[in-house]
Amino acid sequence: MNQDYYRAPTQLSVFPPVIKNLLILNGLFYLAQMAVDLTLSNDLARVLNGMALYPLGAPDSGYSIFGPGIVDIPGFWPWQLVTYGFLHGGFGHLFFNMFALWMFGMRIENDWGSRRFAIFYFVCLVGAGVIQMFAMYGQPVPTVGASGGVFGILLAFGMMYPNEPIYLYFLFPVKAKWLVIGYGLFTLYAGVTGTQAGIAHFAHLGGMLFGFVLIQFWRGKLPIQPDSRMYW
Repeated sequence: MNQDYYRAPTQLSVFPPVIKNLLILNGLFYLAQMAVDLTLSNDLARVLNGMALYPLGAPDSGYSIFGPGIVDIPGFWPWQLVTYGFLHGGFGHLFFNMFALWMFGMRIENDWGSRRFAIFYFVCLVGAGVIQMFAMYGQPVPTVGASGGVFGILLAFGMMYPNEPIYLYFLFPVKAKWLVIGYGLFTLYAGVTGTQAGIAHFAHLGGMLFGFVLIQFWRGKLPIQPDSRMYW
């Protein structure tokens, strides 16, 4: 997702409200994570670690988002299904997620409206967390990142604008529908085979799955409808 690019029409709002606020909040939480590394504040580390998503059945000892043995492992709490999406594993993780959120989400928020876009994003984020939580049952490693919500947005972009060219590596145009299908298949393969350990592939799939279901539920109610050319 990190090297994809498309040219949006100039009449769109470049930073619509939901995306703008998500970018700001994710940036602020990343600064808080950096503050832990700089100040070694156990209190702040404990708060932030409690925001990461821990699988059901996770043992009392394991990894925090700051490494093994830094702070206590909180186990699963319901709020983690939302808060994990505001933490990231590094600057690259944050940057590419936020770039993709802006790149694909800008047009969708403009077309759908901010309220519907926000509902869609957080349903995908929570749905991704639910899938990841069960897929990683009993594992001592937390999940962080907005990727589940972002993959839902990617799926929506492919369904709304299937033949929109996406420029891979800023050079090679690929239709949005093929990019979505390709990412989905690769993520499924990587999740099943364990390829690229350390990446929450099932969260990505969960975001796409919940996004697809919600778009079907909204069919006929959206300001614009999914383009049937997604399927051929």
